[in-house]
Amino acid sequence: MSKNRVFQITVDDIPIEVTKKSVKHLRIVAYPSLGKVRISSPKNIPDHEIKKFANSRASWIKKQLNDPGIKKRKPDPHFHEGSMHYIWGRPHTLILTHGAERFSIGVNDQQIHMAIQKGCDLHEREPIMREWYRRSIKSRIPGLIKKWEPVVNVKVNEWGVKKMKTRWGTCNTRAGRIWLNLELAKRAPKVLEYIVVHEMTHLLERPHSRRFYRLMDSFLPNWRTIDRELGGTHWRRC
Repeated sequence: MSKNRVFQITVDDIPIEVTKKSVKHLRIVAYPSLGKVRISSPKNIPDHEIKKFANSRASWIKKQLNDPGIKKRKPDPHFHEGSMHYIWGRPHTLILTHGAERFSIGVNDQQIHMAIQKGCDLHEREPIMREWYRRSIKSRIPGLIKKWEPVVNVKVNEWGVKKMKTRWGTCNTRAGRIWLNLELAKRAPKVLEYIVVHEMTHLLERPHSRRFYRLMDSFLPNWRTIDRELGGTHWRRC
């Protein structure tokens, strides 16, 4: 298996770290608080095409790095060696391996093994873990939708995962689309299932009406207990 290739290019005096690896598309990410820019590229794209891509994003890069609203962040103490993180409702201890060729995460029953590249600081560990959570939750959602579509008797046309501050999920009834909070990957699997069913039920009944709660009672009789555990208020109604 060929190794990832890491090198640096410069666009308008801005250094950009490029990593050629097993990805399908070019992707550029700016870290304003760190003053860094990185590009991930498929291995078969020529270097000059990557440079051309970076030049086309020069204005965007400058805007991101020079945004006066971005403040330097303090190191996140939650991603040091031995810190505790929840995965599907269970606590895991973070174990770091330094000097790896590429970032990777492995999980067992009690530990998260994070391999990090040389120079990776506390700022950069949280995005690595966040992407692992994203892949983990995305692997479970299709099966839950497939399980519940014939029960709820609706069709989910599209679904997505994003970080939300105040909601566990949202639903666009016209488009048949549901969004789920990334933080659900830290909760027990039953919580994710409850939120999936909750948002799918909105495809039948848009408001939190008496009918909505009756439907929820018929689909998932224990939903009120789970909602209470989440600190919700739906369990008190009807």
